[in-house]
Amino acid sequence: MAADDFGFGTQIRKSPYFDATVRWGAQGFSVYNHMYIPRDFGDPEHNFWNLVNEAILCDVGVERQVEITGPDAAKFVQMLTPRDLSKMAVGQCKYILITNAAGGILNDPILLRLAENHFWISLADSDILLWAQGVAINSGLDVQIGEPDVSPLQLQGPKSGEIMRALFGDEIMDLKYYWLREVELDGIPLIVSRTGWSSELGYELYLRDSAHGDSLWERIMATGMEFGLKPGHTSSIRRIEGGMLSYHADADIHTNPYELGLDRLVNLDMEADFIGKAALRRIRDEGVTRKQVGLIIEADPLKGPNTTFWAVQNGGEDVGKVTSAVYSPRLERNIALAMVSVEHAHLGMQLDVVLPSGPAVATVVERPFFDPKKSLAAA
Repeated sequence: MAADDFGFGTQIRKSPYFDATVRWGAQGFSVYNHMYIPRDFGDPEHNFWNLVNEAILCDVGVERQVEITGPDAAKFVQMLTPRDLSKMAVGQCKYILITNAAGGILNDPILLRLAENHFWISLADSDILLWAQGVAINSGLDVQIGEPDVSPLQLQGPKSGEIMRALFGDEIMDLKYYWLREVELDGIPLIVSRTGWSSELGYELYLRDSAHGDSLWERIMATGMEFGLKPGHTSSIRRIEGGMLSYHADADIHTNPYELGLDRLVNLDMEADFIGKAALRRIRDEGVTRKQVGLIIEADPLKGPNTTFWAVQNGGEDVGKVTSAVYSPRLERNIALAMVSVEHAHLGMQLDVVLPSGPAVATVVERPFFDPKKSLAAA
């Protein structure tokens, strides 16, 4: 199928890798941050095994960057997040939450610090460019906020390090987990970070000039062939195994960090003020009424991820909802992330999940379901 055969019009943007992904077998796309993202290269189980055994290359140009510069950039970025950034070094990346005045989560991006007063917020699926520009108007701070010409690729999987060495030389192996480096490949300007949405060893390559999208994709694929590299898409199986959030599914504006067990990303004791500080202090002190849990669902293997929120019940009464569910071929279990009332969030508790095929018994378990210490990604 030709690349031009996909499309809803010009309002949904295409990444610089779009044509290349179609050439390499992308058969279906989703929309994320008003852009197409490849979601189908054939069997999602094959994609999962390619990821965990060798490596996959994913077009994640949808991870748009909000660029914040200016003399007050660091102070402004701290306003946006409850995570303490006071010790964040130039060249470091951090997973952060962006909260509103009520403590609700607007986004859970990766923050990159490129220079003393130069930050990128690498977004999940919501319009933080607009939020940041709105916050800046009356902040009294000297900052410039925009969307740069930057499009990331994710190279993920156990062979990704060897592929990176083949592309960039031995020195790239010194790059630590959640750090970044400015590099060039055949004259193509890049930022490379040891991050990714897979819980596997992985890298993100941030292209800084979209004109090179096609040649960058082809160069990486050509180099990676001998290591088993395949074109792929972010794996729902792997990210649910890893307990990684999908914005709009597992978290949204009505979800707060304490419900997700993300207290470590909230520092209410730091001197700096941030949006939502008073609300989050109140939520911490009063406690939450619901919590995210892991579930093992006893049923025939799910054919794919859930496309609706499934009710979680106890004694026939709704006590929560399944937000993300999938069959893990590695664990040979149906695994799910769910938001349930705190009374029903105890490990080992048995609940019922209302599947499209009918009710099924589910057990509350720890999450992540696999490699909880992220030893693979941080190796």
